Amino acid sequence: MVVTNTITETRYIVGVNRKTGKRIGLVPTMGYLHRGHCSLIRRARKENDFVVVSIFVNPTQFGLNEDFSAYPRDFERDKNLCFEAGTDLIFYPSINEIYPKELSTYVYSEKLTNTMCGAFRPGHFRGVATVVCKLFNIVQPDSAYFGEKDVQQLTVINRMTEDLNFPIKIVSVSTVREKDGLAMSSRNSYLSDNERKSAVVLIKSLMAAKDLIKKGERNAAVICKVMNELIAKETLAGLEYIAIVDKKELQPLQLLTGDVLIALAVKIGKTRLIDNMSFKIEKSKRKFIHEAINVSGKNTSSYCDRC
Repeated sequence: MVVTNTITETRYIVGVNRKTGKRIGLVPTMGYLHRGHCSLIRRARKENDFVVVSIFVNPTQFGLNEDFSAYPRDFERDKNLCFEAGTDLIFYPSINEIYPKELSTYVYSEKLTNTMCGAFRPGHFRGVATVVCKLFNIVQPDSAYFGEKDVQQLTVINRMTEDLNFPIKIVSVSTVREKDGLAMSSRNSYLSDNERKSAVVLIKSLMAAKDLIKKGERNAAVICKVMNELIAKETLAGLEYIAIVDKKELQPLQLLTGDVLIALAVKIGKTRLIDNMSFKIEKSKRKFIHEAINVSGKNTSSYCDRC
């Protein structure tokens, strides 16, 4: 495994491998890796000949009062995890390497960023799309791998790749969870013991929504109300939003039909956590396909025809 710090060296090494006919996979990360990141790397390892992992805490996607300076960093730990998961090259640039001067060009994504996290984090997705666009240009991968926990980010990157004609396959990988269902996140390290227990309210509220849908509920307001009430009972939790939207365009739904996404952001103490669950609802047959989550942390697709 090789570690590079410059764009020039990264392009050279990747280029040498590309010329020999190797397929290139890219896993963009901000470091402080966990099992969720490792699942992305292993998937890339399985599907490609040469795997690049970028580790870069991107300042342009953090707001003024957000946690850029406090964001957890441990490169030696990350390096070991990358090696174990099958990484060939770690691209570990400095801020000056990625942003050598003040940017005057950004990548904007309209409409998809007006809701959910975009409504509460102005400029966040501009920073995400810009740095991912840079990484795509630097590495020029055949495939790039992103987790489904950050579902709005995944949707924005899919659309950016399509709109800007990048010849890159975007691969989404299922959310990896703790035994109690909490979605893995680098920010989970911020949580105290009591906050960690409270954080399970995110998956509990999503499971409550799933149960309502299984019973035939299709009114988004009713589902939202039940989720809201459940979260309100958790004293350490502060709800930021619950969004029930169509999965492709991320626009609000009043009645659930087709490909539906239920997403939420909750502050546990000072730590902002997100999670989501998706459903495919076939109105005519009154059936739905949903993302099933079990306490072992494994995700499977499940089909229900009893509602």
